[in-house]
Amino acid sequence: MLRWIGLGLATTILAAPAPARQSQPAVVSEREVVYRATDTGPLHLDLHRPSTAKGKRAPVLVVIHGGAWARGERPKGWTSYRRFVDAGFAVVSMQYRLSGQARAPAAVEDVRCVMGWIARAAEREGLDPQKIVLMGTSAGAHLALMAATIDKREGLDPAECGPAPRAAAVIDFYGPTDLRPQSLGAWNSPSIGKWVGEGEAGAAMAARMSPITRVRPGLPPVFIVHGDADPVVPFAASTALKAALDRAKVPAELHIVSGGVHGKFGPEVQDRLMADAVTFLKRHRVID
Repeated sequence: MLRWIGLGLATTILAAPAPARQSQPAVVSEREVVYRATDTGPLHLDLHRPSTAKGKRAPVLVVIHGGAWARGERPKGWTSYRRFVDAGFAVVSMQYRLSGQARAPAAVEDVRCVMGWIARAAEREGLDPQKIVLMGTSAGAHLALMAATIDKREGLDPAECGPAPRAAAVIDFYGPTDLRPQSLGAWNSPSIGKWVGEGEAGAAMAARMSPITRVRPGLPPVFIVHGDADPVVPFAASTALKAALDRAKVPAELHIVSGGVHGKFGPEVQDRLMADAVTFLKRHRVID
């Protein structure tokens, strides 16, 4: 890995060797756990917990899938996140309401509800609610950023879910950061309108749902990944976020995949990014 600092960005060119074959850690999985009942049906999560962590509280990686807020489903397994499992994390893979079921801010409320579920289940499941790391891809990364940056006074914590703990860190894989109409010259996606709504009310919701407008001192550390040839979410979304975090003195790294498009980085690069993310969490004392 070659790393240098330029234009205020921590930049990484990734050319890692293939990961070595590893033994399978012992993991206990609980699937189809209902964490919330909604008008459109129950919402589920899967919990994967290293059995070796019994007797102590495990940090929690919450995985939020992408799909333009309109499609996709939660990953069914944990092996893509084995770097985190090896570091002692429990993995929560969550379902949320898509735009065809409920518009913004419903999906953000769902992420906050999962955070509240972790706090309520912490003693029973051996989870550490003070070490919740939110990780998402594309629209899922946007939801991770939103859930980590909203103010509790905004009323986005559903009463039945209880208060959401503060996120300990965010891992943002090529997430959109500015949904406001004036920014759509770079990303004129109809998916935004389907999620936030149309007209003046939609524009107001788009501004409210733009993480770039919420950057302020004291936010949790943010690990950002983006391909510099992404044709879906502009690379500028992440460079602007990194610059804003720097100005606010929020710990952040931007890892640039040279020639990378919208995900699909390949297993070697993906494994290296996951390893770098774990190192980032250790560097900022989110985990030991």
